[in-house]
Amino acid sequence: MDFEKYKTMSFERRGRILYVTFNQPEKLNAFMGTSHTELSWLFYDVVEDTESDIIVVSGAGKAFSAGGDIEYMQWLHDNPKEFYRCVREAKRIVHSMLECDKPVIAKVNGDAIGLGATIAVFCDMIFAADTARFGDPHNNVGLVSGDGGQIMWPFLMGYARAKHYLMTGEKFSAQQGVEMGMVNAAVPKEELDAYVDDYADKLAAMPVQSLRWSKATINVPLRQMAASMMDVGMAYENVSSASPDHVEAISAFREKRKPVFNK
Repeated sequence: MDFEKYKTMSFERRGRILYVTFNQPEKLNAFMGTSHTELSWLFYDVVEDTESDIIVVSGAGKAFSAGGDIEYMQWLHDNPKEFYRCVREAKRIVHSMLECDKPVIAKVNGDAIGLGATIAVFCDMIFAADTARFGDPHNNVGLVSGDGGQIMWPFLMGYARAKHYLMTGEKFSAQQGVEMGMVNAAVPKEELDAYVDDYADKLAAMPVQSLRWSKATINVPLRQMAASMMDVGMAYENVSSASPDHVEAISAFREKRKPVFNK
């Protein structure tokens, strides 16, 4: 795997385990432009990496990923062709994660918000620092959460809870995520690295091919759901990105006031 072509991520090997770190801590590892494009190719590359069997994904600094960026949202609104490109990338992110048959562990070192939360839930296991929070505030900025969250959140936590959190954008703690079935374990932040290393070692000691085939089999219904829902979700997100409510949300954020949405 050619690590050099990735400018917004860093990589480290430990035996047959590959650690991928979103490496823009000054931006809270938000995905925009280059980082979004790189993410859309990442899992196609790691699945073909001949030197790894287990993938661990984490973020540098205090956040796993803050998801999107308000200024970048404005730029996409002003440049529709770029938004269409992002739509293609978003679909590629979800499909590549579901098609990657190597086990992928999310080591959620800090907040996972929006697309950051989507990346976490499309991993096979989530181990989070007990200080981490999860949330998807798409609707708070007048956008539909079309990037895949609407596929996995109901699948993991149930439809009633998923509708509440996806509609309100309310955040929940890692421990709440455990209680709802979305997070495998919440551990003290200072113990997270060792905890994930131990779990990755456990997987790495198992038969490689049967492990990968087991994941591929489990993911069949998820891939079917993604195939049926991603076009719809991204189409709605595209439409909502041009709405007056989305423009108002961006303006309100910039002006540090509460948005006034159309009724």
